[in-house]
Amino acid sequence: MDYSTLIISLLLYLGVTVLLSVLAYRHTRTKSDYLLAGGRTHPVLMALSYGSTFISTSAIIGFGGSAAMFGMSLLWLTFCCIFVGVFIAFVIYGKRTLQVGKELGASTFPEFIALRYKSEFIKKFCALVIIAGMPLYAAAVMIGAGRFLEQLLHLDYNLAIIIFAVITAAYVISGGIKGVLYNDAFQASIMFVGMIILFCMTYSKLGGFTTAHQALTDMSHLVPESMVAKGHLGWTAMPALGSEYWWVVVSTLVMGVGIGVLAQPQLVVRFLTVKGVQEINRAVVVGGLFILVMTGVAFSVGALTNVYFWQTLGKISIAAVTDMTTGIPNIDSIIPLFVSSATPTWFGYLFMLTLLSAAMSTLSGQFHVIGTSLCHDLYNNSTLSSNRLSILVALAASVYLALKLPGSIIAVATAIFFGVCAATFLPAYTAALFWPRATKSGVIASMVMGLSSSLLLMTFVHAKEATALGLSNILFGKSTLVGIPWVYIDPIVISLPLSAVTLITVSLLTEKVSAVSLAEKTY
Repeated sequence: MDYSTLIISLLLYLGVTVLLSVLAYRHTRTKSDYLLAGGRTHPVLMALSYGSTFISTSAIIGFGGSAAMFGMSLLWLTFCCIFVGVFIAFVIYGKRTLQVGKELGASTFPEFIALRYKSEFIKKFCALVIIAGMPLYAAAVMIGAGRFLEQLLHLDYNLAIIIFAVITAAYVISGGIKGVLYNDAFQASIMFVGMIILFCMTYSKLGGFTTAHQALTDMSHLVPESMVAKGHLGWTAMPALGSEYWWVVVSTLVMGVGIGVLAQPQLVVRFLTVKGVQEINRAVVVGGLFILVMTGVAFSVGALTNVYFWQTLGKISIAAVTDMTTGIPNIDSIIPLFVSSATPTWFGYLFMLTLLSAAMSTLSGQFHVIGTSLCHDLYNNSTLSSNRLSILVALAASVYLALKLPGSIIAVATAIFFGVCAATFLPAYTAALFWPRATKSGVIASMVMGLSSSLLLMTFVHAKEATALGLSNILFGKSTLVGIPWVYIDPIVISLPLSAVTLITVSLLTEKVSAVSLAEKTY
């Protein structure tokens, strides 16, 4: 290990991070600066911040590991992330969010929904969902960074998590959303370069595009029988229609994240940081290109790790990361193992900075949103000091979960949070933008239905969570209350339509909010 190169790289990276944080701190003087960067963020800066907050170690490590397991079918998630997560999110939702948000005078996502429907309950309910749920997603991001540092630098995993979290929280606490935006842009640049180099190195090592993909296709006979029984047809094919793996890929990984992105509070607030709708239009190309490179490379390389490990170890990827004692694979270790064994030392350090950037950019947005939800939305005590103190609470909760969650959890935890956000927030958020007939009662009923149905399905129906929680087994003597295929279908497939239908039905049966000035900030 070249410690001098490692130390110099880390010092340069941290030096720029500190410099940008100090710059943000000097320009953060008001609550508006802290929450929305004054509402005058450059569109390229906003797009890079949006993209780097959206794409974290969850995508690179967690979903890259999932691609090693399920294959190139995860590229459908890349398409969904670009079409839904950028085009629809920016052009349809983003512009309208900016217009309505500025009229309402909203500074946070819960406040946005609450002001539209004149409801203090809605604001606190949204805040509680964010405060309770987002640390799970933040923990998944931390795990991705921690596992790579553990693999590359041979650091103790617990120590890596704590050091990493403290550094991230430091610049969010000091600079607010400006510190987040400045560092996001810097980190996005590193991520972009790192992933392009990884893409080129992987295909070069495996003989080029045609040779690499043909080799992966020819490995279909190496799929273990246990995976074939669940619908796996090879790493360049979709799983068998209607099989367990097909439902996991389509409903959990593609739909859960691809649709759930529209209702992510830490992403929605980015639209409120720019001056006007023209800035959002100008941000679409930058955001789309960034997402294409980040997810496209991660999922392609993830699948191709099977070729590399088979050629060098005589094992497919999940076998290469299977614990010899327990026999349980940890797919979150596949990408770190590939980078540490298949690439030069200097690139391992660059990729370490890429992952640190991916994790820190996402965590900074998460910490900022959890903190503002706690003090601004839940307790109505939004001072600079209270916002900064709230971030410490978010940090502690996220670190605790990162240290306690099991292996192979990154993609699952991310999809769970995205799915819960979609079922709870998306119908209400959409109605706030496009359906004036929606009522306060309809929105409240929709949110409660979305959240409760998601939690019930996870506890008693969807096998992945129900088995882990064990409550169904304790109460009813079996891990789930239903059979195939419902045990494989992600809760979002049921809970999101239920939430939407509830909003429409209750709104049509109740009186809509009286006409008032959108700028009126009373409930």
